[in-house]
Amino acid sequence: MLSDLTKGIIKENPLFVQLLGVCPSLATSGSLENAVGMGCAFTFVLFFSNIIISLIRKLIPDQVHIPAYIVVIASLVTILEMLMNAFVPALYESLGVFVPLIVVNCIVLGRAEAFACKHGVVSSALDAIGMGIGFTFALSLIALFRELIGSGKLFGHVVLGSAYTPVLIFILPAGAFLTMGFVFAMVNYFRQKGDAR
Repeated sequence: MLSDLTKGIIKENPLFVQLLGVCPSLATSGSLENAVGMGCAFTFVLFFSNIIISLIRKLIPDQVHIPAYIVVIASLVTILEMLMNAFVPALYESLGVFVPLIVVNCIVLGRAEAFACKHGVVSSALDAIGMGIGFTFALSLIALFRELIGSGKLFGHVVLGSAYTPVLIFILPAGAFLTMGFVFAMVNYFRQKGDAR
């Protein structure tokens, strides 16, 4: 059971290892606030969809299991959108179209298909928490570098002082690709170093 929780954080990290969910990662990692918000929204949907799909997995005929999963995920995303719009409207506005796109996020649908439909509720919930933490960590790491180098700030607060000259490309879309490439290279280096031991 503990392996269900930890594998998504390091061993099977959805972004760093499986390279899933790259599009929202590029688009929402311009600031640490957006990255953490997107990670929490993603984890909310993944957690509840895994639990619901695990509970109803024996009731869904094989011919319609993918459409059934999408209905569950879409319902949860709708609930999430309403909650975000009511309680954190600035974050909801900032994330924009990427909140409704969680419905078709390959990580959420992939975990439903590969894990939740084959395992019990507790294992599915732990898997979702681990994958959610892993995705949020990966997104936040990319956003940390982008926001710090691109503006000298973190969470909107000046960190590097007025003497620092921001490298503006890092807060632009091209900076997302550059940062992600550097972070992927760093992660792969440490993974290979760990495998060699």
